[in-house]
Amino acid sequence: MNYIGSKHKLSDFIYYSIKQTVGNTESSVFADIFGGTGMVSRRFKTEVQKIIANDTETYSYVLLRNYIGNTQGFAFENFMEELNETAVLKGFIYKQYCEGSGSGRQYFSDWNGQKIDAIRQKIDFWKKEKQITDHQYYFLLASLLESADKVANTASVYGAFLKKIKPSAQKSLLLSPALFQNSLQENEVYQQNANNLITKINGDILYLDPPYNARQYGANYHLLNTIAIYQPFEPSGKTGLPKYYRSQYCQKDKAAIELENLIKLAQFRYIFLSYNNEGIISREQIRQIFEKYGRYDLFSQTYQRFKADKTENRNHKADSTFEYLHVLEKW
Repeated sequence: MNYIGSKHKLSDFIYYSIKQTVGNTESSVFADIFGGTGMVSRRFKTEVQKIIANDTETYSYVLLRNYIGNTQGFAFENFMEELNETAVLKGFIYKQYCEGSGSGRQYFSDWNGQKIDAIRQKIDFWKKEKQITDHQYYFLLASLLESADKVANTASVYGAFLKKIKPSAQKSLLLSPALFQNSLQENEVYQQNANNLITKINGDILYLDPPYNARQYGANYHLLNTIAIYQPFEPSGKTGLPKYYRSQYCQKDKAAIELENLIKLAQFRYIFLSYNNEGIISREQIRQIFEKYGRYDLFSQTYQRFKADKTENRNHKADSTFEYLHVLEKW
């Protein structure tokens, strides 16, 4: 999935930096409370005793429930085959987000919008009729979100749709399995404000990857939330936005305050914060906050800018940025 702030390309850097700092993690409780697509917690899933994962966005919660919450494999082939063969229907996604319905929006081709509706409704029917477990429900829903994203008619994010259907969006949606790692853990997955959740959990390693600029994830990925929640509403404006959660980490006058409050309350020995050099909290501000609560260290690595930036109206001079991994060993 194309994702702002995805740590897919940085997972090795983060993994080895954490291992270098902490050492053996087999008996550790690892928390990832701005989980996103779960790339970092997935990397540690078989490396620690327990994972605590969290995100406020519903689509992220679905992905985390599958990739982190699901630990034991199950048969899914028959479900996938039936969903792929389900006849299309004109549901909410088609009516509000496909041009053929007259909505004026073109996030998906007409056929793919109807296919998403058909699959989504079938998954809900199976859940209501108790033909699938919760584990299977989140696996199938995560599979749909990722498969739908592959045929979305956008420039990587859902802040706007393209005027013409691009080649990848012309392909027919094919539901592919969101395969997860098996493990022996009993992990926990939440959908809460991170600053509220931090008062209820404790452990050994806390990984933080909050938003670093003014772009709200609820707006940039609203259509994935809409598919995940699948409750009718009146979309707003040309892009069809719903009401969405606004993080204070995206507000320049509040982000540093939020971060310090979280660090102060965290009951973890090691805290790692991913933040790049273009974030609204400066590197120096973060250092000053961390040094109030323990021993501070810093790792950094250069990486290529998220490609959606090339299509948006911004005046970035550099093709790459610095990813900082701020480290705190709490007193």
